[in-house]
Amino acid sequence: MTDPKPPKIDIAEARAHLEQVFDDHEQAFERFFLARFLDLGFAYLPETAGAADKTGCEIRFPVTDRIMNPQGVVHGGVLATVMDISMGHLVAKVAGPAATIEMKVQYMRPLTDGPARCIGSFTKRGRSLSFMESRVFDAQERLVAQASATWKMPAGAA
Repeated sequence: MTDPKPPKIDIAEARAHLEQVFDDHEQAFERFFLARFLDLGFAYLPETAGAADKTGCEIRFPVTDRIMNPQGVVHGGVLATVMDISMGHLVAKVAGPAATIEMKVQYMRPLTDGPARCIGSFTKRGRSLSFMESRVFDAQERLVAQASATWKMPAGAA
């Protein structure tokens, strides 16, 4: 058995991307450095009942060599990060900045091509703690990974 070939990164393209991220990021939701580095695109999904609260945060992101491990698949830490961001941005839209208390990640299949899609949502929303979940799908809409998490809500969250 031969070892898988690690992805070949185009240094010039990676350098150009990094320079753009340094020029373009700001310490704000959706625009912070890591979100820009991973090229995350955000959308918020309204409740089906038509209420003003947002019930989902969808993140789309390209699958590039920069985020792959030496086995040629997206690194599990990147998937966990994107899922954490999807939940954190949803909490921020609904109630303000919060904090992840704990998160469990399950990996179902390797992510090798994209674009990929991640959806974070509330399982149960409370005043001091909320329970959330997030799922990543590949370009064929197959479940790649899922996470469940507990979040400390901001003071005064309803």
